[in-house]
Amino acid sequence: MTTDQHHSGAQGPDGYDVLVVGGTGVDTIVRVDELRVPPGDSVFVEPLRDYVGHTGNGVALGWHALGLRTKFIDFLGDDPQGRMVLEHYARQGLDFAHLVSPHGTPRAVNLVDAKGRRFSFYDGRHPEDLRLPRDFYLPHLERSAHVHLSIIGHNQDMYDDIHRLGVTSSTDLHDWDGHNPHHRHYALRSDYVFLSAAAVHDRLETVLRSIVGEGRARFVVATDGANGCYLLERGADTVRHFPAVRPERPVVDSNGAGDAFVTAFLHAYFERRPFEDCVLAGSVAGAFVCGSVGTHTEFIGLPELRAASARAAASR
Repeated sequence: MTTDQHHSGAQGPDGYDVLVVGGTGVDTIVRVDELRVPPGDSVFVEPLRDYVGHTGNGVALGWHALGLRTKFIDFLGDDPQGRMVLEHYARQGLDFAHLVSPHGTPRAVNLVDAKGRRFSFYDGRHPEDLRLPRDFYLPHLERSAHVHLSIIGHNQDMYDDIHRLGVTSSTDLHDWDGHNPHHRHYALRSDYVFLSAAAVHDRLETVLRSIVGEGRARFVVATDGANGCYLLERGADTVRHFPAVRPERPVVDSNGAGDAFVTAFLHAYFERRPFEDCVLAGSVAGAFVCGSVGTHTEFIGLPELRAASARAAASR
């Protein structure tokens, strides 16, 4: 990989290594025996718990735990959930700025089964025409070396400024079907693209090649749970497959595993590590998260990530 393919470094002593835009809220976790509706009209479950969560939250706190200078910006409601988010970030020491949304703080209900698999019901309360004002996001963007855009819509008009400033960008498309135009906007305008293979297994290579061929992505990674991940680099002839790592802790909850993969992969990439090391770091971080109950309740630190990666590499 050539030098211009990498993170350019923070923009001075008061700059940010990474800016995360959008994607915070509150998750309610419901632990169930299996991901299906049981017979009858009610069932007893474990006590319900609320957690500060959602994808931007996981990416921002993941990079914060790895020692990157991280800024996070978003809309929040003036409501109990919004106050919960602010109190949580104050405790974590995360640099967060927000605008008040009259539509409230986004929420989700996540069902988690006995094997740690989850299904999320996301309320998506922000309207389609909501946008972060340019005079709010631009000062933060101008101080950042890299920006990660969650696919929440209100940041989608930022790309012209991102490209004008020469700031690298990333996004996570989650379980994109390869067709939805909302996701495609982010897929084709970001430099580093991540997605889940869940909805495109039969068209995986076609979707990866379309992202690279039609957009500006320097690489695209599709994660596939226990099957590992697939990576296509711009200019490469083949899609590379990488196996998953064996979790060092029992898997109890997969909430946040994809976010952890993205943060650790890109942290290694920013250090100019080869793709093999980036994938290993991402896989180790994702497996680590699956060993803790709840959404984004535990993040791996840099010394622990390096030690676990070394153990994983030695066991192969």
